[in-house]
Amino acid sequence: MKLRNPFLLIIVCILAVSCRMGRGESTLLHHEEKGVSVIRYDKLLNEYVRSNSFSALQKMNMEYRQPTKILIEEVLGLGQVSDDTISQKLKTFYSDTTLLRLMSDVETRFPNLDEVEKGLTKGFEKLKKEVPEIKIPLVYSQISAFNESVILSDTLLGISLDKYMGEDYPLYKRFYYDYQCRSMRPDRIVPDCFVFYLMSKYGFPFQEGNCLLDWMMHSGKVNYAVQTLLGYGSPGESMGYAEAEEKWCTENEKNMWEYMLLNQHIYARDPMIVRKYMKPAPFTAFFGENAPALLGTWIGTRIVSSYMKHHKEITLQELLQTTDYHRMLQESKYLN
Repeated sequence: MKLRNPFLLIIVCILAVSCRMGRGESTLLHHEEKGVSVIRYDKLLNEYVRSNSFSALQKMNMEYRQPTKILIEEVLGLGQVSDDTISQKLKTFYSDTTLLRLMSDVETRFPNLDEVEKGLTKGFEKLKKEVPEIKIPLVYSQISAFNESVILSDTLLGISLDKYMGEDYPLYKRFYYDYQCRSMRPDRIVPDCFVFYLMSKYGFPFQEGNCLLDWMMHSGKVNYAVQTLLGYGSPGESMGYAEAEEKWCTENEKNMWEYMLLNQHIYARDPMIVRKYMKPAPFTAFFGENAPALLGTWIGTRIVSSYMKHHKEITLQELLQTTDYHRMLQESKYLN
């Protein structure tokens, strides 16, 4: 099971744990030629909590056993689904005033998920052509009480709509800094899903001696794939950068790279240095307050783009399977 914030996937390895679907769910696996449909599990939960609906609870426990198990045991930590009182615990938890408002706001904000379904269908169709053996997961939406953004197992992909209400959503102000809210927008749902999915299939190659370059190239490789699959025009666009942030990166790209080389940052193993380049923050401290965060991913994507430009014979699948990042840098002719 993978439970992570999307950007934290850059600096942690996702541990894949198999997840067996219930009998009812197995019938809901999508026919790939029909595209991706998102099952509105969040509405089912809302119906149960607000109306104490037995039919809704029955569907949660019979047709959607695995999403219910994940929500109760992994996301919320309320106990085991086998507990006699777990359904009442779940209802009591979501009956909190703030969560009742949140569920209502989610339903208003997302009356349908048509655009999400279009984006997921587009991306998975392209990915299927590049990597024919992939299995498109069952996709469902939920309300995680601000715990997780995207949840993955081998067969399921869960989207927590409460983490994508828009950066100005009032309830966020109680729990998050402004820079964190910037990525909590509806338009980030689809790219986040693919970041999670690709990170789960092509995990970070942990080994002794990993340095900043390895993290940059790995996250850059995934971002390059997301950019390609979803048709974004630039690395910053696929990362959710504002136009001014992308412009700053482009204008300062050469200076940033020279600074990193001069200070031997690209081969640094110091976690503090790695975090400053790879973690969400108000800005990247090494380059001043105008420098956006996550510059490691942006530069890594640029290196990967240069590598692919000089190796047109390499497929996206081959790129995703490649982990010799030091060789890739040498062969990328980046900024040469």
